[in-house]
Amino acid sequence: MLYSLPSQLDTLLSQLPSLPGAPASAQMPFADGDFTQKLDPVANSLAASAVVGIVPLLVVFLLLGVFKTKAYVAALSGLAAAILVAVLAYHMPVGLALLAGTQGGVFGVVPIMWIVLCAIWLYQLTVTSGRFEDLRDVFDSISDDPRIQALLIAFCFGGLLEALAGFGAPVAITATMIIALGVAPLRTAGTVLLANTAPVAFGAIAIPITTAGALTGIPAAQIGAVTGRQAPILALFVPLLLLLIVDGRRGLREVWPVALVTGLGFALAQFVTSNYISVELTDIVASLAGLAGAVIFLRFWQPVGSAEARDRLAAERDAQMGAGTFTAHVPRPLTAHRVWMGLFPYLLVVAVFSASKLVTPIKNFLVGNPAVKNAAGAQIDFGTDVKIAWPGLDGHVLGANGKPVGATVYTLPWLSSPGTLLLICGIIVALVYRVSASTAAKDFLDTVRKLKTAILTVASVLALAYVMNLSGQTITIGTWVAGTGAFFAFLSPVLGWFGTAVTGSDTSANALFAKLQATAGAKAGIDPTLLVSANTTGGVVGKMVSPQNLTIAASSVKLDGKESVILRTMLPWSLGLLLFLCVLVYLQSTVLSWMLP
Repeated sequence: MLYSLPSQLDTLLSQLPSLPGAPASAQMPFADGDFTQKLDPVANSLAASAVVGIVPLLVVFLLLGVFKTKAYVAALSGLAAAILVAVLAYHMPVGLALLAGTQGGVFGVVPIMWIVLCAIWLYQLTVTSGRFEDLRDVFDSISDDPRIQALLIAFCFGGLLEALAGFGAPVAITATMIIALGVAPLRTAGTVLLANTAPVAFGAIAIPITTAGALTGIPAAQIGAVTGRQAPILALFVPLLLLLIVDGRRGLREVWPVALVTGLGFALAQFVTSNYISVELTDIVASLAGLAGAVIFLRFWQPVGSAEARDRLAAERDAQMGAGTFTAHVPRPLTAHRVWMGLFPYLLVVAVFSASKLVTPIKNFLVGNPAVKNAAGAQIDFGTDVKIAWPGLDGHVLGANGKPVGATVYTLPWLSSPGTLLLICGIIVALVYRVSASTAAKDFLDTVRKLKTAILTVASVLALAYVMNLSGQTITIGTWVAGTGAFFAFLSPVLGWFGTAVTGSDTSANALFAKLQATAGAKAGIDPTLLVSANTTGGVVGKMVSPQNLTIAASSVKLDGKESVILRTMLPWSLGLLLFLCVLVYLQSTVLSWMLP
């Protein structure tokens, strides 16, 4: 069901005064004016329009990376630049540009920051109850080496959370766990951001791939099969790179065998599952396979320097955060009860998310399934998601083909959102752990207060993304890059990287560019499925520099306001992996075409 404001309100808004001196196309028609996107509004030049269109992103990254401003300052400045470019260069009415920003801002709060808020609250309940120590002892039973623990939590457990939830939850949860193990904040942030790459292509039960399939008409299984011949190559090396971040060259030298086994198990399972079993289950199987491989391997091999590493990393963390911030952890003997209680919150998360995604009646109840019909053939209105035609905006933004774009309908997933599911898990955990209602409520409110700046930042970033998308800035940049002919195979992952860096979502990057990738591939004589998959895979390495994810990581490790420091740390990793993927895709389009199904 679509909801909209009463027509009287639309009429009232349409009667608001126009901006003095503004051109006819830039008046304030909230309800009456329409806007048609144009690819080359600046001097009728696609190149000039693309250069102008990228200005808002340059503002954000320059303020973060060069001028070292706080993230919310950079995000708000970028939003202002996006609105100015939309109105002055792309001739979007001021009212529509502002409304696009409000829709993006709301999306940034719900579902994205709602997920982060509930994820961190769930973790805080384990700390308040004292049960987090049980979980630490479980990981100690696998290995007492903090580098291996960080690897398994960030890569395997984080991959499992990405498979089920996505949208920042893996970064938020694993960061709070790793910093408590004794790893310094900046190392922790870098670890979880880098780990949240390889699983992203198949995240949230393969939503990025199913989205690309729906938009391009290419079967999702076919896109997943090609993606499953790109992402696993990345996954093979990511655990080794994680050791470099956690403990530098010494960590890589002392712990590389288990990292290689973990990456190999994950990569093989990701390839086999995506190509021969189920695209939707790919990351679940891969994460469990990587963890199982590590656990089995550690029964026969142990690293050197574990005690020294633990002392060294803890000393670095205490030097940065202050001694006494974390109490020293003294492992206690594990019992079956303590193992169960330590793992319970995360086993519950896995069970709840699996049921919500894989059990058809529950999935239909939560999000709806328009294909479900009754015996008479009439559609059954399953689902709790509320679809809201954004007032004053929906139907007034037209694509280059003259048809209204679909991005102006906002979905409020009040029950199906991963955030709400995490909230339900948190309530159950509080009951099982016997945390009083008042204590649980206090923890929740404290978490809200800690995240208030992050909420502003993420809302501003998503507002910026919506303004760029609906004004046509994003599609202009993508079309310009796509005009490079056969060399487009090399640049194809860049579009995915760009889309995810802007929106923080590989799904959104595919929504923006999947159709463009397929069309450009057909025109250039390149396999469209390869390019759509490249968009998906390129997006995974853009996520670590997305302002949205940077803010989530910074908030989780108590580095609020230090997003610029994290960006400068992660940008070389992101660009290096992007270059690797560009070369891989180009070779797959030529001499390595045998790699494709």
